[in-house]
Amino acid sequence: MFEKAMSTFGEKIETIIRSDKPDLKKADDGINLCIKTLSALQKQVDKEDFEDATSEIDFFRNIKPFPMSYLIYFTEVRSCELSLPKAGNSFKVRFLKKEIKKINKFFSANNSFVNYMEQNHNYLDHEFFSREGKRDFSFSPSINYYQNPEFSTSHDMLWAKIQALYRFIHYIREKLERIQPGSSGNFRERQPKLLVWSGSKVSLVEIIYGLYQQGDINHGTVDLKTIVSAFEDFFNIKLDNYYKTYSEMKARKDPRTKYLYQIASDLEAKMRQDDEK
Repeated sequence: MFEKAMSTFGEKIETIIRSDKPDLKKADDGINLCIKTLSALQKQVDKEDFEDATSEIDFFRNIKPFPMSYLIYFTEVRSCELSLPKAGNSFKVRFLKKEIKKINKFFSANNSFVNYMEQNHNYLDHEFFSREGKRDFSFSPSINYYQNPEFSTSHDMLWAKIQALYRFIHYIREKLERIQPGSSGNFRERQPKLLVWSGSKVSLVEIIYGLYQQGDINHGTVDLKTIVSAFEDFFNIKLDNYYKTYSEMKARKDPRTKYLYQIASDLEAKMRQDDEK
């Protein structure tokens, strides 16, 4: 019952992220959108509640953390923009590196829960994402309104903050690169440069949009920019103007997803060959 609201929210978030506005203005716009969305979700939960425990767990694990994580992310961005030294690149770089150390400290402190979520476990979901679970909140946000016991579980906001900080890491890295190219290199947990994308960038963008649309990464809660950044890191490639590339893909004649169509066709042909052997 939340699909339409989350789809609309996702579209509006993408519009904010890819706008040409300054980061501080993006953060303000994002915070306002997240608060409105969370308020609407809370009213809907107060009015209708959940059919069963499964739908309740799904809401607090996969739905509420989506806008909540962006609220935390944009709040972090806003705080960073306001606190960043105004002059001297060396001071700015030092400040941003301290922010990354804080993030690493947070992940270390919550390592067990991070591993639980990243490995897609669910055996403790009834404790972590049900209002009937333990009430010892692992993460106390500064926005107390959303800590309402009827709209929170012990771990839904901790999960939201984890997702928010993944995005915040990319924000800091990009900012470091703009201020002092190469300064973010020590903080990139890159894979060894064994894999290089040798196809066209357009084909890679097609794959990324397909994965984003399918919603099979981070339970569909990850934004497009984060997926693009992950592929850039993994294949050591830069995908500029991927929104423009997507627009050009939409203008194609059928099949518009030429690369995905070719992959599927070639794999089907290979399977048929294997069956005939």
